[in-house]
Amino acid sequence: MLIGIVGKPSCGKSTFLNALTMVDAKVGDYPFTTVKPNRGTAYVRSPCMCKIHEVEDNPKNSKCKDGIRFLPVSFLDVAGLVPGASEGRGLGNKFLDDLRQADILLHIVDASGSLDAEGNPIDKGSWDPLNDVVFLANEIDAWILAIIQRDYVMMKKKALAEKLHLSTLLHEKLTGLAVKKRIIDDAIRDVGIINDDASTWDDKLAELVTAIRKKAKPMVIVANKIDQPKAEDNLNKLKENLSIDVFPAAALAEVFLRSEQEKGTISYNPGNSTYKILDQEKLGEQKTLLLEKIDESLLKKYGSTGVQAILSYVVFNLLNMIVVYPVEDTSKLADKLGNVLPDAYLVPKGTTAIEFAAKVHTDFAKNFIHGQLAPSGRRIGADYELQNNDIIKIVSAAK
Repeated sequence: MLIGIVGKPSCGKSTFLNALTMVDAKVGDYPFTTVKPNRGTAYVRSPCMCKIHEVEDNPKNSKCKDGIRFLPVSFLDVAGLVPGASEGRGLGNKFLDDLRQADILLHIVDASGSLDAEGNPIDKGSWDPLNDVVFLANEIDAWILAIIQRDYVMMKKKALAEKLHLSTLLHEKLTGLAVKKRIIDDAIRDVGIINDDASTWDDKLAELVTAIRKKAKPMVIVANKIDQPKAEDNLNKLKENLSIDVFPAAALAEVFLRSEQEKGTISYNPGNSTYKILDQEKLGEQKTLLLEKIDESLLKKYGSTGVQAILSYVVFNLLNMIVVYPVEDTSKLADKLGNVLPDAYLVPKGTTAIEFAAKVHTDFAKNFIHGQLAPSGRRIGADYELQNNDIIKIVSAAK
């Protein structure tokens, strides 16, 4: 699972990544601060089974704090996209290539309207963020369309000569973009073209590309800098005019809160609506005033800075992920070394027992015998669809 962070230069993409991961990605207020893609690992929260089963766990691949399991999620922040990127302007081609494997896109927009189309500072409120949403979708569509059109005539001839569905050839062409065959088939039905009649495709090819992009690279709009003047008005406008999800956020405020939490001046759990001052003297007057401003303009108004809420929504609602715990000992909920609930995996809803076995180790799937749920001991077959928070032992002939 890879979540791409996209947007024009200076909109707050790297700050948003910092807010999620605290990797200290390079941040600046000028175009193309990010040249090489920044990768990071964020943590989505889920109630840990240690609390339900009243055991003390020993997490290895994740973290547990106060009965909350923090599960790793991979992020990629790429160079800012400017108009004309699909034609190679700016760092456009690199930007788009970096996003090939992303499962979903978080489009960060400057809700305060203080950046022009290319990310240059202008007066607050003088730019409509809706323009950014439209242009980015258009640029991605143009990029995908260009990939298809390079061999489109040849694909049509081959489909006719070999009596192939054009969708099969299109899937081969878009494999590098991690586009699944079923997505192409669904898009074909939505657009209303005929799979085995290439002549019906020409006039609707651009429409088909848009349908594929919406399904293969779904997008969530992050209205960043929501605590700035004019931002709330723009947030409402985005919600009124878009049919996709729009969330308010203040990435810089989240970075500040997490930084002070790490310094020990405050107690703050990412995603919460409250904080507690621990060291007033070390915090100082200026930062205390800033905390009060964050409390009034963000935490009380929106319930959080929005950063963690967006991550949770994307992982559990849009990507439909569930949490599964593999163990060796079903009575003690432990691995063979005695570590209790050592690992927790995020997997798509509908994942079967044998598919999960392959995720843990390929040999487990090849030599799969059956699964066993813990602590009940119930035996399950290869086709059993795992449920959220299942604890499972994989019984395999592999050593």
